[in-house]
Amino acid sequence: MWLELLVFAGVLALGQFSPGPDLLLLTRTDLSRGRAAGWWMAFGISTGLCAHASVAVGGMAYLIAQGGWLATGLRWAAATYLVWLGYQLCMQAFVAFYSGMKYDSPRVDDGNGAMLHWRRGLLCNILNPKVALYFAVVVAPFLAGDRPSWWPGALWLILVGEGLLLWMAWVWVLQFRPIRAGYEKAGKWIDAAFGLALLTLAVLLVLG
Repeated sequence: MWLELLVFAGVLALGQFSPGPDLLLLTRTDLSRGRAAGWWMAFGISTGLCAHASVAVGGMAYLIAQGGWLATGLRWAAATYLVWLGYQLCMQAFVAFYSGMKYDSPRVDDGNGAMLHWRRGLLCNILNPKVALYFAVVVAPFLAGDRPSWWPGALWLILVGEGLLLWMAWVWVLQFRPIRAGYEKAGKWIDAAFGLALLTLAVLLVLG
C-alpha cells in the first residue's frame, strides 16, 4: 500500500513539470520578480490544486472528462485568461525591445504584489481543465478496489503537498546565479517566448 502511494507521487511529479501554463507563468514570475513573488505564486497554484484534488478524489473529475458544457466553459475561461497573460508578456517584451530596458535585477512589486501573484497562480491553475483531466486519469486507478477510510485523504495530501513542495523547490532553483544571469541577458526574448507560448496554449485549449 505504501509502495502504491510512492508510485502515485512519482507519476504526479512527472506530470507537474510537463510544459504548461503553471510552469511557464511561475518560471517567468520567479525570474522577473524574484523569489518572494515566485513563492506567492506557488502558494496560489497550490490553492488551485486543493480544489482540483478535491474534485478528483471525490470522483467528480469524471464529469469534466466526459465533455459537455462544463468542460467547454472551463476551456474558454482558461483560454481567455491565458490570452490576457500572454498579451501582457508580449507587450512587456515589446516595450523592453524599444526602450532598451535592462533586466539587471528582479523588479520590485508594490504592496499589492504578493496577493497579485497568489491570485494569478490560483486562476492559472484552477481554470485549467487539463489539470482536472490529468488528475482524473491518475487518481482513478488508485481509488479502485477496497481501500481503507484514510486512503482518499492520503491521495489528497499527496496531490496538494507534493505540488506545493516541488513548486517551492523550483522557485528556489531558478534563483541560482547562472540561471538569473541568463535571464538578465536574454530577458526580453524569454518574456516574448513565454508570452507566445501562453497564447499558443490558449489556442490549443480552444481547439480541444
